[in-house]
Amino acid sequence: MYSRIIVAVDLEHLDQARALLQRAGQLIDAGGEIRLLHVLEEVPGFIAAELPADLAERRRAEAAVELRAMIDPAAGLRVEHEVRRGAASGQIIQAAEDSLAELIMIASHKPGLQDYFIGSTAARVIRHAQCSVLVER
Repeated sequence: MYSRIIVAVDLEHLDQARALLQRAGQLIDAGGEIRLLHVLEEVPGFIAAELPADLAERRRAEAAVELRAMIDPAAGLRVEHEVRRGAASGQIIQAAEDSLAELIMIASHKPGLQDYFIGSTAARVIRHAQCSVLVER
């Protein structure tokens, strides 16, 4: 069905992330590539000044280890992983454009009142992505 899929995951919700990756395995063409993506939100400068200087790099390394652990070599899928920093929705869309992805897969929580005013990451990705988006609940 698809030759390139971005699977955007929140490592705080590993069950959803694993379910998305499994579903991507069902949708990918033989020889296709799945890119497992996690985005680290930027820490505001006034907070970052009080944190250890290497915290951002440690967070990136820990996220990469968690993403690698999600990949099952026995599944026979071509899965790459990537950790980006910045606004989640913008980085997800940029990763899809950079890799010429045909599909973005993202999990979404049940929307609350705050999502109607500021929008969730999934909602922003849906509005701005140039490819298909599959939202898993």
